[in-house]
Amino acid sequence: MTYRPAALLVVFSVALSGSPAHAQEYFGQNKVQYKTFDFQIMKTEHFDIYFYPAEREGAAIAARMAERWDARYQRLLSHTLRGRQPLLLYASQVDFQQTNAVPGQIGEGTGGVTESGRRLIVLPMGGPLGDTNHVIGHELVHAFQYDITTNPNAPGEPRAGQLPLWFIEGMAEYLSLGPVDPNTAMWLRDAQRDNSLPAVKDLDNPKYFPYRWGQAFWAYVGGRWGDDAIRPMLNVAAASGGDMEQTFQKVLGISTKQFSEDWHAAIQNAYAPVLEKTTPAAEVGRVIVKGSGLGGQLNVGPALSPDGRLLAFLSERSLISIDLYVADAHTGEVLRKLTSTATNPHFSSIQFIYSAGAWAGDSRRIAIATVTGGRPALAIFDAQNGNKEREIDLHELDQIFNPTWAPDGHAVAFTGMAHGLTDLYVYDLQTSALRQLTDDPYADLQPAWSPDGLRIAFATDRFTTRLETLDIGPYRLALIDPQSGRIEEVPATDAENINPQWSPDGRLLFFISDRNGIPNLYRVPLDGGGAESLTDVATGLSGITDSSPVLSVAAETGTAAFTVYLGGDYAIHALDSAATAAPVAVDTTAARAATLPPVDRKPSEVAQMLANATMGLPAANAEFQIAAYKPRLQLEGVAQPSIAVGGSRYGATIGGGIGLQFGDLLGNHVLTTVVQVDSGVGGSFSVKNTAAQLAYLNQSRRWNWGAAAGQLPYLSGGFQSGIGSSPTGEPVEIDQAIIFRQTERAASGIAAYPFNQAQRVELQAGVSQLSFDQITRTTVYSLNSGALLSDDTATVALAQPLTLGTTSAALVYDTSTFGATSPIDGQRYRFEASPSFGSIDYTSLLADYRRYLMPVSFYTIAGRVVHFGRYGSGGDDQRLFPLYLGYPQLVRGYDVDDFDAIDCPPTPDASCAAFDRLIGSRILVGNLELRFPVLRPFGVSQRMYGPVPAEVALFVDAGVAWDRGQSPSFLGGTRHGVSSAGVALRVNLLGFAVGQFDIARPFQRPGQGWVFQFSLTPGF
Repeated sequence: MTYRPAALLVVFSVALSGSPAHAQEYFGQNKVQYKTFDFQIMKTEHFDIYFYPAEREGAAIAARMAERWDARYQRLLSHTLRGRQPLLLYASQVDFQQTNAVPGQIGEGTGGVTESGRRLIVLPMGGPLGDTNHVIGHELVHAFQYDITTNPNAPGEPRAGQLPLWFIEGMAEYLSLGPVDPNTAMWLRDAQRDNSLPAVKDLDNPKYFPYRWGQAFWAYVGGRWGDDAIRPMLNVAAASGGDMEQTFQKVLGISTKQFSEDWHAAIQNAYAPVLEKTTPAAEVGRVIVKGSGLGGQLNVGPALSPDGRLLAFLSERSLISIDLYVADAHTGEVLRKLTSTATNPHFSSIQFIYSAGAWAGDSRRIAIATVTGGRPALAIFDAQNGNKEREIDLHELDQIFNPTWAPDGHAVAFTGMAHGLTDLYVYDLQTSALRQLTDDPYADLQPAWSPDGLRIAFATDRFTTRLETLDIGPYRLALIDPQSGRIEEVPATDAENINPQWSPDGRLLFFISDRNGIPNLYRVPLDGGGAESLTDVATGLSGITDSSPVLSVAAETGTAAFTVYLGGDYAIHALDSAATAAPVAVDTTAARAATLPPVDRKPSEVAQMLANATMGLPAANAEFQIAAYKPRLQLEGVAQPSIAVGGSRYGATIGGGIGLQFGDLLGNHVLTTVVQVDSGVGGSFSVKNTAAQLAYLNQSRRWNWGAAAGQLPYLSGGFQSGIGSSPTGEPVEIDQAIIFRQTERAASGIAAYPFNQAQRVELQAGVSQLSFDQITRTTVYSLNSGALLSDDTATVALAQPLTLGTTSAALVYDTSTFGATSPIDGQRYRFEASPSFGSIDYTSLLADYRRYLMPVSFYTIAGRVVHFGRYGSGGDDQRLFPLYLGYPQLVRGYDVDDFDAIDCPPTPDASCAAFDRLIGSRILVGNLELRFPVLRPFGVSQRMYGPVPAEVALFVDAGVAWDRGQSPSFLGGTRHGVSSAGVALRVNLLGFAVGQFDIARPFQRPGQGWVFQFSLTPGF
């Protein structure tokens, strides 16, 4: 996966003028540092491998793999990376999700990241060596792409960052996997069957997954023009700014249109015979669960209860997250949802990619592998009522996958991951003891306990992998005695064999094999005899990845449930009495089903490279130098420098600014500096007109802390002109530019402690000084000659400065799920108290609660109640900015720019009741919205928002402002509130901002009709 950072990441800001947010983000979920990683550096010939002691064995293997990939790509791409290549390695996906080297939350499906600026590769050990090897190979391609397309004499963003994802990610997949891939071939056959093959111009559509379709694209280029066309394609595409037409014409000699036609013909030629000889997926077994059009396109990890009556499976049918569901195994009716990972912060993962649920023998309890508190756990649910019965903390491990119950229910076996490698473990539920069954670098996956409890079947590469050369072989089936640990191979097929399941009598093993290039259901007798195919699906039986769990067999009935890929969706089918079902003849000579077109390929340098396990591989006994990691701050980003020059009859002004960010490689230490200068009124620079901030943040521990100091001027004012006379009686024009300036100088420290991904506490303490002055520039011009007679600038203090000690404590909670333009599910709250003391004493109190309900798919009811007020003797001090209700983020239809003479007729004291009612030292606001995608009422149901990331909201807003000694009218006071209603349209502006267009009817502005407003504001 590529990662393209913004030019400057503003890590945090501290506001000391009484605003509600004092530290970090106002809302937002947490990246929790559950562990403290003591990083070291393993130095190979070309790499700096950053690792910590818990993954020492796996890191040494990864280092050898990295050097081998580097040698391959040097030859294939005719390029040597400049400088040493950093690779930041984590022992597991759980640890990887805690990294600070990559900002923001990291999803469970992210296998690795390559950052473009520093060319830093960040990834977790994959568990199985084959997965780790693939991800290193994939991410290193990105490092080469960035290095090749960066001009060393003019450093800047690599031009590869301008290229489409299918071009970049597809190349990384092709070079790391090659032209033979059953998983990608399955996608191509499915699209051909459905007559939905994309042209090159369609590949930018998110409908076409860039990894799979990009790999297929590059496999066709390599097969027709040779793999030596890859580097020229990259060079020309980067130089042309991603102009594919120019790239195709210059390198391949054909247009993109002709390429697409030829490519489609090659796919047809390769797979038409396969589709003719195989069974359409829709005709295999009986369908239990499939997509409904409103979610449910992903139904994976099937698990049949022993009695065959219930089916547990993983699905995104809630549209918000992937969760565990229980359905009737005969009708497919969903009975209940057992997890809610989007809105319940307890489970940060249910391992949906490489795991599935497991039933106890009573057909009532079900166990799933989870992650909670940064540690793996085994959660046991009562499937009848949905209650969680037990949660077993397995802190000795990093992750667990695929639990399986002992037939008598006394223990659960599973794949456990530690030190970056996988092994088999058994947890005794009665004695609470964990026991390790295997202990080696081989992959041991998908265990299944035999009906008699004497053996556990599993998939492993121990019979095909050579550790000394890291030549990773396909998975085979094996049996292990859980008492003695003795392992024996189960002869099945000479292809990839995964996901073993037992027949009720224990005489057969069912499994998934891609024997003919297509993953299908097989069975093999354990007392001798060859494997038989039970399905011959044209697309394939597959989970999210080629090693995800696919199959489940009911322990009492023998019914088999499996995931079928069809139409871009994953459905669950069943085959009754699989033990006695008639076998299906399979054309084992049709192995080309896994080969990506064209059929007649040029000799593949990529395939030869992948087949050579020793090329560039350091020896198994190679010793690498180890050094301690010492954080050093380096420049990471520069905000776009700005400069502005203006002039008028009153003089010239000039201003500008720049921001810099520094950080260490791990992202634990971040230093941000921002400076903006302005010549101000009179054209002379003043320290008081300079805005500057210096901020430091330390994220190396669970307690995040930092400090900030700076100055921020707030300027407002106006202009007035009049006629007068000079001391000599000459008529003159007197012009005055009047600027009111409030300058804030502040220094503070902050700290934050996250309890989990959703909830944290924030603390802040500091000191600030606020000064108030008026700058008046007076120019006098002769009305006779137009000559400038005088030009004076005077600065006077308007009030005594305020010196304040500031503190705050906040409790923040956020489980909201953000759509394209606003939150659509979950809840948020922030409760904060901020005492200030010194020149004046007051305490700011904030209570902000927001709830988002989706009673019907795509329609969200959003509600918010927020109160902010300054309490105490100094809360109403005139030197503090008053609070205002009429901002677009609060009560719409009352924006300050909308007020005119209709709202404010002349009064003797120049007051305006309609405006004055909107300001005070305390406010209370309530908002209610009904949100839905623009096209949803017209039936659009694909991908939530259809082709346009836009949202309509019907809203009602209300609020009231008051001062000390007053109270709102609904509490018996004299301050009346205001309200409005209307329609909002929000549009996601290419991911950079959300544009909001409001049409509001304010009910407390009698002379004002509908008000139109625009703001760059996401929905609350």
